[in-house]
Amino acid sequence: MHQKIYVAGHRGMVGSAIVRQLLAGGCAPENIITRTHAELDLTNQAAVQAFLASEQPSQVYLAAAKVGGIHANNTYPADFIYQNLMMQANVIDAAFKNGVKKLLFLGSSCIYPRNAPQPMREDALLTGLLEPTNEPYAIAKIAGIKLCESYNRQYGASHGVDYRSVMPTNLYGPGDNYHPTNSHVIPALIRRFHEAKVSGAPSVAIWGSGTPKREFLYVDDMAAASVFVMNLDKTTYDQQTSPMQSHINVGYGSDVTIAEVAQAISQVVGYAGHITYDPTQPDGAPRKWMESSRINALGWQAKVKLTEGLAAAYQDFKHQIGL
Repeated sequence: MHQKIYVAGHRGMVGSAIVRQLLAGGCAPENIITRTHAELDLTNQAAVQAFLASEQPSQVYLAAAKVGGIHANNTYPADFIYQNLMMQANVIDAAFKNGVKKLLFLGSSCIYPRNAPQPMREDALLTGLLEPTNEPYAIAKIAGIKLCESYNRQYGASHGVDYRSVMPTNLYGPGDNYHPTNSHVIPALIRRFHEAKVSGAPSVAIWGSGTPKREFLYVDDMAAASVFVMNLDKTTYDQQTSPMQSHINVGYGSDVTIAEVAQAISQVVGYAGHITYDPTQPDGAPRKWMESSRINALGWQAKVKLTEGLAAAYQDFKHQIGL
């Protein structure tokens, strides 16, 4: 593989996993282009245009995003919609203007309506109201999908543009953010159970009722799916999509309750105390389970089981805090 590949967001959980996947697949390190936020502000249109004009990559993985859990989305809604809209619009437009034919946009399962039938199919998009706690982020991600589709529709035939979108379910694993309040459920619980074990706390309180169900996918599985979808031949990809519904779900294939994942994390961490639930805190959507038959039909399947992935995530957390 001799083409230059730009991975936007390479320091994030998904971006770093994509870099690992590319290297494992034989891509030479010098052919993978990355920039930190300090080196390139993706919300700066002129800077993004200049960067892609200079580097001229053949492929772009758009994994850069402002992300967070329920608390972060509720607290910083303006940041979530503005920053994600700007990053996506700048990278996708600059990619087109600088001759990039292949781009992969990474979305989120929150694009689907709050009460979408389960499991959530790709055609559920734009059929109902979104989950209020992360609506601004979801709107930005929907716009990213539609940007890719619109450039394909307008410039696919004339310029060979082929921009694709994958919608991962809830991700976890190495490189995650373990912030106590601004992180997603698995990393937040890993930190909480670890700190409770270290301090000898008799119980750990979990936000919400514990009854919502979530599907969790190990991030290296997501990276493998991303590279897989990016490199599918166009005829095969087009057989599973349509011009105005071009995104593909990427899920594990089954889901668990928050209570079940909390119990699994407590066992991985080695916490022996009690688990309690705080129903005064928001649950979020009652269920989020992706229907992934399209990508499965194309030949991809998730490999890493939840218990195996949680053990790897806990090792990553301990490494991050210096243990």
